[in-house]
Amino acid sequence: MNFGVEVSKDEASDILEAQAHIWKYIFNFINSMSLKCAVELGIPDTIHEYGKPMSISTLATTLSINPVKVQPLNRLMRILTRSGFFSEKKLVAEDDNKEEGYVLTKVGQLILRKNPLAVTPFLLTMLNQDSNKSWNYLGCWFHNADKTAFQTAHGKTMWEFADHMPEFNERFNEAMASDSKLVASCLLNNSNGRDLGKGLFEGLNSLVDVGGGTGTMTKAIANAYPQLNCICFDLPHVIASLQGTTNMTFVGGDMFKAIPQADAILLKWLLHTLNDEDCVKIMKQCKQAIMKSGDGLGRW
Repeated sequence: MNFGVEVSKDEASDILEAQAHIWKYIFNFINSMSLKCAVELGIPDTIHEYGKPMSISTLATTLSINPVKVQPLNRLMRILTRSGFFSEKKLVAEDDNKEEGYVLTKVGQLILRKNPLAVTPFLLTMLNQDSNKSWNYLGCWFHNADKTAFQTAHGKTMWEFADHMPEFNERFNEAMASDSKLVASCLLNNSNGRDLGKGLFEGLNSLVDVGGGTGTMTKAIANAYPQLNCICFDLPHVIASLQGTTNMTFVGGDMFKAIPQADAILLKWLLHTLNDEDCVKIMKQCKQAIMKSGDGLGRW
């Protein structure tokens, strides 16, 4: 490729194609931040509760959008429609003027706040400023000894940060709980009457969910298998004041030092945040917990 001022026709085509490709990655954040904006404004729930295709003017009025921002709202809806969260339907007014109305798609159903399986808490947590700040420090992180870019950005590990920031801690726990609720529903309570987790939990007497947060996944398993004694194991500040059930208990501790013994270990949304050395430490503790439980042939 000629890097001079003058370029040939073929080179110009290649350069413009390369620029478009780069721009796609530069502006990819617009998609996720537009989705966050829609959830914060309450657009999905407003359209859903309307019960029929909703025009942009009706949406703006219902949401009390500043009149000068109706056109930007229209652009926002076009982005979200192109991204697959909404679809457009033709409306016919009394004066026969045709207007587009918006309805939720199947994907959009998962961002309804009132949907029990909503991914909204996860979405708002991952796109929150505290979480996003890490990505702006990625370059610095490669030059220091911090384990994560989050630590570089905030001066603390995420777990230390959560321990000192109750609002972040609550938001993060809600995000993990929402994901666990969705997974548990699909795994244990699908409408076809098939228990996809049956083969995983048959023959077990006990299970410990390491890093189980507020226990959403653990409770779902405990409810589905009354004969199974389940432990939700996490940091003390995470499980503080939480109450267990007949066959499910909360235990606080440090997974790097010891894990409660059990026939099986559940690791969900845990190891991906750690380096190889820490992963090995945790896996060794898991092995010890299973070995202490019985025949040492548990599942994890």
